[in-house]
Amino acid sequence: MSKEKSWKQLILDLAKAISESLSGTSRARTWHQHVVPYEEGWAVRREGNKRITSKHRKQSTAITKAKVIAKRKKADVIIHRASGGIRERIGYGD
Repeated sequence: MSKEKSWKQLILDLAKAISESLSGTSRARTWHQHVVPYEEGWAVRREGNKRITSKHRKQSTAITKAKVIAKRKKADVIIHRASGGIRERIGYGD
């Protein structure tokens, strides 16, 4: 009986996963650029990426680079403080 129950649960879980994927509940990736503290300086990182796009000694240089990318992709620039919190958000979307 326990095997039968586990198969039923497996099928229900699979059906739920398929239903959620077809309903469009997952978020599409964005091109928002985050300016974040990195090692001894600052980095630009695309939202959702672990890897950085570029690294800079000064925050102002990182912000300039992030703005160039965000303007091209019609995205936002999210500027973080050295402590990690968000300082400012600049939008270049439509």
